[in-house]
Amino acid sequence: MKQKLTLSSSDALLVTDMQIDFLPGGALPVANADELIPVINSYIKRFENTAHIIASRDWHPLNHMSFKEQGGPWPPHCVQNTAGAKFTPDLKLPSETLVISKATDPTREAYSVFDGTPLEEELRKMDVKRLFVAGVATDYCVVNTVLDARKLGLETFVLMDATLGIDVTPGDVDRAVDVIVKSGAQQATSADFQAVEDELPLGEELPEALADKSLVRADRKQHARLRPKGANKRIPTER
Repeated sequence: MKQKLTLSSSDALLVTDMQIDFLPGGALPVANADELIPVINSYIKRFENTAHIIASRDWHPLNHMSFKEQGGPWPPHCVQNTAGAKFTPDLKLPSETLVISKATDPTREAYSVFDGTPLEEELRKMDVKRLFVAGVATDYCVVNTVLDARKLGLETFVLMDATLGIDVTPGDVDRAVDVIVKSGAQQATSADFQAVEDELPLGEELPEALADKSLVRADRKQHARLRPKGANKRIPTER
């Protein structure tokens, strides 16, 4: 029997680009991406008392080279400080979530959350050894992020029940999954995790577990004070 995954403070959940423009009705929608929201929320609940939670966002300048007006392949999307660039309000990100903004250079495409961002440094500060990736899109930002994580030596898991792709060319998603597997990353779903302590009935949580959670929260607050200000900090109005 396959051993269930258990979480620790050296783990991090990376929620990739769950922004309004990538949801149905947005400027560059991923089909059925709204159906990922409750699944990702369940992962957030699972991770938030033990591990770290990070959320990435496309944060394009208006003249970004990926836009059709600049000769790129995509319609304008996730433009800085616009409604479409906000995280969907249905996503239950904790207030201490580390937000990483990417693709901010107008002259450079950047699908990976590591590309031109402080993510590597932040993971090192948090002593993260395992990265669990969810969000959109499997065949663009997810696969490129996973490849960079593997290059850094991180044990990496793609949460297959919490990711979706665009499949511009039929088969793109399947090809991306093949690349992910060949990189040494692993696939997982919620069924692969050990039951969390939060699933115990109210009032039956073990005292040791409560103490552990208090220590984790204190540690995460200390890390939060070390995080850089500016584009990679959570914007209060987005909540």
